[in-house]
Amino acid sequence: MAMATLKHLRTAALDIAYEESGAPDGIPVVLLHGFPYDVRAYDDVVPPLVAAGYRTLVPYLRGFGPTRLIAATAMKTGQQAALADDLLGFLDGLALPGAVLAGYDWGGRAACIVAALWPERVRGLVSVGGYNLQDIAGSVVPLAPEQEHRFWYQYYFHGERGRAGLTANRHALCRLLWTLWSPGWAFTEATYAATAASFDNPDFVDVVIHSYRHRFGYAAGDPDLADIEHRVAAQPAIAVPTVVLDGDDDGVGPAEMSAEDGRHFTGRYRREVIAGAGHNLPQEAPDAVVKAICSLL
Repeated sequence: MAMATLKHLRTAALDIAYEESGAPDGIPVVLLHGFPYDVRAYDDVVPPLVAAGYRTLVPYLRGFGPTRLIAATAMKTGQQAALADDLLGFLDGLALPGAVLAGYDWGGRAACIVAALWPERVRGLVSVGGYNLQDIAGSVVPLAPEQEHRFWYQYYFHGERGRAGLTANRHALCRLLWTLWSPGWAFTEATYAATAASFDNPDFVDVVIHSYRHRFGYAAGDPDLADIEHRVAAQPAIAVPTVVLDGDDDGVGPAEMSAEDGRHFTGRYRREVIAGAGHNLPQEAPDAVVKAICSLL
């Protein structure tokens, strides 16, 4: 993207690489990708937002692309509190008093947590998939067999065979997830390759494995993040203006999973199901994401 500038921001934990576009004095919109994706998911979302006068900021999450942990001894955690703390540090580092946050998957989780715990920092929220805060205590309750089947990759990562498989076959495995989760999306090999390069980050495997073990209570979290995890465990409400988007063809998190999530949102709230879209909604239905963001501004 010719208009985007790759920049770096240093927080207490990370050297965060991010792409910035638009006028410096425009309303800031932070766009957050998930697993296994990267900033390329927003390539068709950024231009119309910039044309409308907004400033877009698209960071690579921990473990992806050029983003790096600063301390060699730092815990390579992928827990939800780390993602939220990273986002909060990003907002602090750029001195953004109030931004619109939009995200899906891991990025949606970070956005939802910051919106719930630090609402004064958030002008509005677009959350793909609904209320994305993990209920770790409740993870012991089995889901319907159909959903357990969709989560096979998470259970695979719980064992060392999964770690070895992700290490050896990260590009093939993540490509399979793209196919399963977005069955109607005819992405090209070039499109996938542009993102898959981000999986070569040296911390990718450790961060991913920890994320999927921690969310089920099978791995300890970073002690420095215990307070955030404790606050998230209470499943706090989100009071900022929110638009929830769901793809009706999502192969990992079907739209009906978030149908009752409205009870978690106490402010202005709207939910829309996007026909024909799968899990990677910003890349599959960018116009819907742009429309949702603009409706909050």
